[in-house]
Amino acid sequence: MKWRAPLLSVLLLTVAFSSSGGTISAQSSWEHSVISPPVHQNHGSHREQDGDTWEGSIQGVAYSEFNHRFAGLFVLLFGLAELGHALQYPVPGWTRLVLPGALGVLGVYLLIWSDHAAWPIGSLTFAQTFSGQDPEILQHKFYGFFSSAAAITEALRRISWAWHPGWAVPLLILGFLGALLLFVHSHGNHPTNHIIELHHTLLGTLGIGAAVSSAMMAWVSSTSEKTMKRWEVAWATCVVVMGLQLLVYFE
Repeated sequence: MKWRAPLLSVLLLTVAFSSSGGTISAQSSWEHSVISPPVHQNHGSHREQDGDTWEGSIQGVAYSEFNHRFAGLFVLLFGLAELGHALQYPVPGWTRLVLPGALGVLGVYLLIWSDHAAWPIGSLTFAQTFSGQDPEILQHKFYGFFSSAAAITEALRRISWAWHPGWAVPLLILGFLGALLLFVHSHGNHPTNHIIELHHTLLGTLGIGAAVSSAMMAWVSSTSEKTMKRWEVAWATCVVVMGLQLLVYFE
């Protein structure tokens, strides 16, 4: 077992450094698209404004790929932390807070920067953003809300401020709903929709696997410790693979 701890650390560092190049490259185009003023100043729907020109454009692809890879890095981080605990590596106790910390960062990021045209960084108002006119924007904001809510509840659980098993429900239910939404998540009139749909299908399948594993962890928590560990490993493995797939996401 002793060799596994350094191996886990090496894996984490390798993936983080290898992903930084692609992420930074995408970030430069993403920053350019955010700084550039919107072409349309009227407050119509997102699709009516610039959906046809944004989806599939150089700036649009760079923006989307950066967001997915940024999320993937944090998903992978807390997935590896969870895997370390599941395999009983000699990891520091504070690593139990990596999950809520990573989800908190993702939640804030998605609520603000998930879509270039949406509130608060785009031309759409708060009401237009959350009106449901654009399901893609609404789903992105849901993921931001989910990550933020799960971060709070998991933080309270892991610092022993919330003892009731019900506090584990937000991560389970919202995670399951988020996985199901991936099967119908669309990027509008995108020229490579078939590739995007494949990515989302794989992510949704892994998300359901993670949700089921999380539910089983709660179900068998009072029975066999050996069975409990197996479900913990399954949960963490699904999360790690999701993080890796997000890191290599492309359009």
